[in-house]
Amino acid sequence: MAYTAIVGPTPAITASPHLLAIQRALVWLIAASVAIVFIEPSPYEIMTLGSAVLFCATGLRMRLVLAPLFFLLVLINIGYSIGAIPFYDKPEVLNWIATSWYMAVTVLFLAMVMSEDTAARLDMLRRGLIVGAVIASIAGIAGYLHLVPGGDDLLTLYGRARGTFKDPNVLGGFLILPALFALQSVVSDHFAKAFRNAVALGIISLAIFLAFSRAAWGQLAITAAFVLFLMMLTSHTRTQRQRIVLIAIAAVVLLALLVAVLLSFDSVDEMFRQRASFDQSYDEGRFGRFGRHILGAQMALDLPFGIGPLQFHNYFPEDTHNSYLNAFMSGGWLAGVCYPTLIAVTVIMGFRHLFTPVPWQRIYLAVFSAFLGTVGEAFVIDTDHWRHFWMMLGALWGMFAAAQLYKAAPDPAVSAAPEAVS
Repeated sequence: MAYTAIVGPTPAITASPHLLAIQRALVWLIAASVAIVFIEPSPYEIMTLGSAVLFCATGLRMRLVLAPLFFLLVLINIGYSIGAIPFYDKPEVLNWIATSWYMAVTVLFLAMVMSEDTAARLDMLRRGLIVGAVIASIAGIAGYLHLVPGGDDLLTLYGRARGTFKDPNVLGGFLILPALFALQSVVSDHFAKAFRNAVALGIISLAIFLAFSRAAWGQLAITAAFVLFLMMLTSHTRTQRQRIVLIAIAAVVLLALLVAVLLSFDSVDEMFRQRASFDQSYDEGRFGRFGRHILGAQMALDLPFGIGPLQFHNYFPEDTHNSYLNAFMSGGWLAGVCYPTLIAVTVIMGFRHLFTPVPWQRIYLAVFSAFLGTVGEAFVIDTDHWRHFWMMLGALWGMFAAAQLYKAAPDPAVSAAPEAVS
């Protein structure tokens, strides 16, 4: 039986079951591989490159709605490339520029991929991210508990779990979206699936805690509350809303008990008190994190081409720890204006699509909530090369395109997901 997915006035996909299965499997592999980035090139780079070849060979469509995304990404990276001209003799700068261009390509690629066969591909993205998150979480937990011989240096950093990432903050940031996916399943799916995802959520939440990332702690709390609120607003029955409230309360109680148990261990309690404090030496003072933001912003006004990528630490004790400031410093006014513009346009379009009744609405709510959390975190940390951030950006724009096609379809009741095989 042939599969036909309709997301617009004409069928977007008419392909054999084997080809569709391969395409969806590639999406799953891309999502799962983004959890392993402590080596370069990472599995994510390899998977996206290989998948792009296959998808291009079997057909990808550039939608008009993706034009702003394309032009802003190009302008941002042109700014970076111009700012880096004085430093092209430095391999680390060349690598940074190449990575930035490649991330831009992956965003556009994922946007085109997600604009077709949308519901099915997003489901594979969700599944792959949860599996990858559980693997990364177990690695981080095992490293923190010293369960892997010789794994302390690889799986932890400064006494904090980092798992398959280079930095605990990146591990924590990555785990937010999979945690939201698992939470959604817990409050809305049948018992067996909800139980599996509850186990995954417990493992992921423990890893987020042991990463001791204040930003990740805040993100998990705020984005979880936000996505549950949105799910209540979009629920069709009173029973669904009641279930969301009851399970959310139970989850909060269980999480509080888990934290209380963990804090009974002296080493955990000491690290928690240290990390939970807002009185951090690297945040305070004229050259602290926020002082650097002010001084860097003043510099940016006088430097139309910036100071070049990876050069901020030559002027200040540490890096920018602010992605928006880093865009100005690395790529001058061109990147400095276009980067926040891209984020602002995405957020505005994201809010406009919140209540669009599409088959993938539940996944959309989680991706948009996690994206908003990362956008906020970007004010206090460098997220410029976070693979999962660019993955979310591409997925969102793909859903924007698919939603427009779905609403324009002669019969919007036709799902964007292929007909299921019984």
